Amino acid sequence: MMSIDTFANNTSKNHDDDFLDYALTRGFGDLHFKVDPDTGMKAIVAIHSTKLGPALGGCRFIPYPDTKSALYDAMRLARGMSYKAALVNLPLGGGKAVIIQPSQTYDRHAYLTRFGQFINELGGRYITALDSGTELRDMDIIATQTSYVASLSSHNGDPSPYTAKGVLRGIQAAVLFKLGKENLDGLHVAIQGLGHVGYLLARHLHELGVKLTVADIDPQRVQHAVKEFGATAIASENIHKVPCDVFAPCALGAIINDISINQLQTTIIAGAANNQLAHTYHGQKLHDKGILYATDYVINAGGLIFAASKYLHTHEDLVNEQINGIGTTLLQIFTRSQNENRPVSEIADALAQEKLA
Repeated sequence: MMSIDTFANNTSKNHDDDFLDYALTRGFGDLHFKVDPDTGMKAIVAIHSTKLGPALGGCRFIPYPDTKSALYDAMRLARGMSYKAALVNLPLGGGKAVIIQPSQTYDRHAYLTRFGQFINELGGRYITALDSGTELRDMDIIATQTSYVASLSSHNGDPSPYTAKGVLRGIQAAVLFKLGKENLDGLHVAIQGLGHVGYLLARHLHELGVKLTVADIDPQRVQHAVKEFGATAIASENIHKVPCDVFAPCALGAIINDISINQLQTTIIAGAANNQLAHTYHGQKLHDKGILYATDYVINAGGLIFAASKYLHTHEDLVNEQINGIGTTLLQIFTRSQNENRPVSEIADALAQEKLA
């Protein structure tokens, strides 16, 4: 597996370390940097597109080895948010924020307060939400400084159940297309990552009669899954090697890379993680191997749909309809991929780009 450090460094090296060229060739609208001398906060907001509406995307608050790694992470994620919003027909663009978590002691409340002021200065071009390293109480602090927040504790702002449901719909669509099965009973799914989304997905699959193999860096989560779902535990570094019907990456990105792609023993990849392909050419390699890849930014769009609903005041019935539509969208992408003999990832990108043109 590839760490975020390796992934970010490899990404930047492939683009001659020129992040402006990287941004330009991928259609970015703007990049915003904030350094606050009083608190020591360092943050980046990447806005990919606002053509369909303001850019909505989560805020990551995690450590990075350097600013370059944080920047490329934000840009890749922001682009995925644009494509995600476009393909599920939301009136929103794509953005992403990162607050670089320092190694030394810091005042989290002060960081988040200053970040909220930073978001407010952008005047509504970017709307923030939950992501890795942030919680609802963090969003509440940010919301004391700006109204451009889509996840709040006051309106049950946890997107995880909606993301998990969307991933389930995506797995069902992939199984129908690839295996011709209308139900999941008796299938074997290997889940990498038992965070909020991964654990809920495991529960859904267990209830549908799926055999589970699971891995997570937190041994307690693994033990809970073993006890509750009868899952088989395996080391995180080996989860992608498990012979299974579906491999579901639900942790950090770049799990499909030059090394892991030759170790896969599955027919379907369908999980919640962002940026699952370390490089775009891995989509072609999966296609050549006959492995069906449920495009990450489509299958995990449930979280965005939920966050958007809180900001746009969408009725719950429409939210459920949009999440169920994730499977329909993926079936359309799979069919076009088959008809044109092109990678699923390439077809999904093309469809999103058509909507953003």
